[in-house]
Amino acid sequence: MAKPKPRDLPDLTDLAVPGTQIALRVTPKAARNGMERRDGALRVTVTAAPENGRANAAVQALLATAMGVAPSHLELVRGQTSRDKVFVYSGGTSRI
Repeated sequence: MAKPKPRDLPDLTDLAVPGTQIALRVTPKAARNGMERRDGALRVTVTAAPENGRANAAVQALLATAMGVAPSHLELVRGQTSRDKVFVYSGGTSRI
């Protein structure tokens, strides 16, 4: 899995507040990794297949890059096997 480039992602640093719940819709096995924020909703596409948590890890890395935080500060709390997922930002300092 290639590391996502921050210039290709929306700026989600406003979500880097401890305790924030981030709901998103995921499309695995896409042509390329990407993220779109439209009308307050997040849509994420990842190239990883939904096998053994690979797609969830790819989404976590992509979201962390867009937020400017470490992936370990994001926890998947709902939607492990669903396309609709909810991550919670646990806090910490940003990397920006």
